Amino acid sequence: MPDFIVRELEERGLMAEYQARPAYQQNDYIGWINSAKLQGTKERRLHQMLEELEKGGVYMKMDHPPSRKGRKKKDS
Repeated sequence: MPDFIVRELEERGLMAEYQARPAYQQNDYIGWINSAKLQGTKERRLHQMLEELEKGGVYMKMDHPPSRKGRKKKDS
């Protein structure tokens, strides 16, 4: 993972939320951010990822119930 992404996740206390996401989502976010040609686009994409992790329940602007914050887990 690029250092600038690690730094932002750590500074905003979102590394655990990032790591709790499925591997395909982690890979999608990193690839999507890094594929941007312009720095401004990279920053917008990074900001979107961070906002989605903070909010929970969202992945790439789509509903993602498993990551919803405050959801109760079923007893096993």
